[in-house]
Amino acid sequence: MQRVVAETPPRADASTHLQAQRGPDAVDILFVNPPAPDGGIWIRSQHRVGRRSREGMIWPQADLAQMAALFPDLQVAVVDAIAERMSWTAFEAQLDRLQPRFYVTQLTGPTLQNDMYGAFLAKARGAATIAFGTHLTPMPVATLDAYAALDYGLCGEPELTLRELVDALRAEGATAEQPWQALQQADAELAQALEGLFRRNDSEWIPAMERGATLQERLAGITGLAWRRAEKVVLNPARGLIADLDALPLPRHDLLPLTRYRAPLVKGSYSFVVTSRGCPAGCRFCIKHVSYGRSVRFRSPEHVLAEIEQLVDRGVRSIHMYADLFTVNREHVMGICQGILDRDLKVRWTCNSRVDYVDREMLALMARSGCWMISWGIESGDEEMLRRMQKGTHLVGIGRALNWAREAGIRNWGYFIIGLPGETVPSIQRTIALAKALPLDLALFHIAAPHPGTPFFSEVVEQGWFRPGTRWEDVDMDRSTVLDYPDLPAEELERWAQQAMREWAMRPGPIWTYLKMLMGSPVLWRSALEIGWESLGWLRGSAAR
Repeated sequence: MQRVVAETPPRADASTHLQAQRGPDAVDILFVNPPAPDGGIWIRSQHRVGRRSREGMIWPQADLAQMAALFPDLQVAVVDAIAERMSWTAFEAQLDRLQPRFYVTQLTGPTLQNDMYGAFLAKARGAATIAFGTHLTPMPVATLDAYAALDYGLCGEPELTLRELVDALRAEGATAEQPWQALQQADAELAQALEGLFRRNDSEWIPAMERGATLQERLAGITGLAWRRAEKVVLNPARGLIADLDALPLPRHDLLPLTRYRAPLVKGSYSFVVTSRGCPAGCRFCIKHVSYGRSVRFRSPEHVLAEIEQLVDRGVRSIHMYADLFTVNREHVMGICQGILDRDLKVRWTCNSRVDYVDREMLALMARSGCWMISWGIESGDEEMLRRMQKGTHLVGIGRALNWAREAGIRNWGYFIIGLPGETVPSIQRTIALAKALPLDLALFHIAAPHPGTPFFSEVVEQGWFRPGTRWEDVDMDRSTVLDYPDLPAEELERWAQQAMREWAMRPGPIWTYLKMLMGSPVLWRSALEIGWESLGWLRGSAAR
């Protein structure tokens, strides 16, 4: 991987972040999803890697809304430049208007230099720059070493680490003109809520003023933080996972451009509701385990339903139950579905699942409560490939689960991966044949992308399967592949990915589905006109090369 070091202005101390001249729109913390590298649509979130949106989806930034909710005592804002189709010029204008003291952004490998450019712009304006995400968590020291414009890294789940970091920096920047007291004195109700949040998650919240005499002492005590001491990157001990997700406040969906988000066949405002974190499966390629491991933690159905009610009050009727594996716990799913029915919440919703975590009764209740589509991680039509990737599923159960969903009136969206270790031309052909035989309404065929922190990435490095000159930005499952196997070179993988999509899509059923999507959505028509079929990608087989 090539290392790129951004040129940045001299480092500022914490007091610089409290700019002297602040306008009426100035905020304390700005949560950012920066403009896309190519002006297109990219899918990104707290525990997923970035990729181009071939299916025309624009993902709601629920993770940014969740972090913003931890700061009711501060002025906060969210800039989702991808949803707003914002240029870098317009983004800079937003930075000038909002004058953030703290700039919080996510990092993913395929958008790394792009993300760091946003941090550079914010730092040049005096903000403290903070990052989280699936690229930073497995390699925080290397990331901060390579990019001087980045001040702090939040490893793993970012929420509690971010709260402590901002408190510490605000305490350091306090002046006689801008006093900042410990929260027990300034806001007893908020202090009590924070104490409860940390206590319920096997930790202790201590006001920044009481953490130590110096900023360095305070920073050294924040678990999950990567930072600089005397220009050397320091990695503090890891922070444990948040045990009680109900202790987190409801996300600030009001800060998001809800009317800008979209997904196939969805009309009107759309958003995510995070129902759980973590997945027990052991898939070697999956980035989810980098942030959450294999434990699964749930929000209670009541907590989930309270968030859905808030979204309904804001006019949102389409929801995606955003989880690493929504159906992992049958009782949890049934509780949410029954709660939607009992509260008479008029919502249409989607979710993801594995084929081995559903049954007829559960799917029927899901359909009655508004579920109309499930995204299935099918991955391969070859039994040996499923074994090698440690998927934990078998071909015999795939058709059964999708047929159960079809019987319940739920549409099926299949995701497949081409090019994992052990792939051969016959195994790819079996995947294409399976996809054509299944009752699928939509399908996507991704090229395998090795991301840091996954066993797949380690295997690619050990075997020397990266193409020469590979950069982090090249590790994108919807671009030219970075993989170059001895018996299946990169050009062949790309050709087969395109062939798979063409064979599946160029049939009467799929073509009619896509036409209905376009006819029913002016937004998708506009997207097709603005950026062509590259963003939709289906009928051409893959994004334009």
